Amino acid sequence: MLNELAHPVSSFWVIFSFSFLVALTGAMAPGPLLTYTIIKSAHTHNRGYLMGLWIITGHALLEMGIILLLLLGFSFFLKNIIVIRTIGIGGGVLLVWFGATIVRDVRRSTSCPRFLNPSCEKSQESSKVQTRGLENPIIGGAMISMSNPYWWVWWATIGLAFMVQFEISFRHWPKLLVFFLGHEAGDLIWHLLISTLSFFGLRYLNQKLYQAILIFCGLFMMVFGFYLGTALFFKNSL
Repeated sequence: MLNELAHPVSSFWVIFSFSFLVALTGAMAPGPLLTYTIIKSAHTHNRGYLMGLWIITGHALLEMGIILLLLLGFSFFLKNIIVIRTIGIGGGVLLVWFGATIVRDVRRSTSCPRFLNPSCEKSQESSKVQTRGLENPIIGGAMISMSNPYWWVWWATIGLAFMVQFEISFRHWPKLLVFFLGHEAGDLIWHLLISTLSFFGLRYLNQKLYQAILIFCGLFMMVFGFYLGTALFFKNSL
């Protein structure tokens, strides 16, 4: 009986480990979600160290949706170059705006960009409406993830190949659950670490150094957004 149990347990552990390591490797790469986590954590005065948890919650909900779409056979849609280019343009514009807002607020000596912290003073009601989504870390985590077309490409290629290789399906739902939990655990551990370091570190830096880091993050967002919005036009296929 123990031998019968050993094989599925071993299989689940392999799936969890591979899923965890692949997700952790991707999470550690610089990108818009990592930058959003750093800034959001540093600007949240109450339990900012938990921003990584809330941001990845939004990210995980989005990934749950895309996994379901892949299992339902929508991989062809996510591999369509026109669809991905459209996502790239929209996401690129969002990230450029996101970064430009950070740089603008720092140059105006606003230590807390309005869309990152609801407690910040808002000069215009229209601005509050436009940025409400990014104030909420769960919604912001999903929005920033959606803005990256390479996230969609990853799931339509590497993510789908992983699921096929390990027979992830509705029929084998325990494997599906282990795969999902492993993937999100990798994202969560890294972003929770980053949010903790940002909350207890960046908030207490010298003001000028702190603002310089914010400007760097904002410029990075703008460059990354421009890259995402244009790079896929130099490719004929995925």
